Amino acid sequence: MRTFKVKPSSKGLLVRDPETRQPLKAAGEVKPRNTYWLRRIKDKSVVEVKAKQQKQETEE
Repeated sequence: MRTFKVKPSSKGLLVRDPETRQPLKAAGEVKPRNTYWLRRIKDKSVVEVKAKQQKQETEE
């Protein structure tokens, strides 16, 4: 299954993983590219972390 890294779209926003019921980490997590996470992107609850963003975050 394809995956991608997503993080909450704004600081303090609580987005839960539907399988674990745990809040998504602010730095983002790798999740399956399925309808649940694609809907969260569409409703702007989460944003996809691109490779360039990931590199910048690790340098900070």
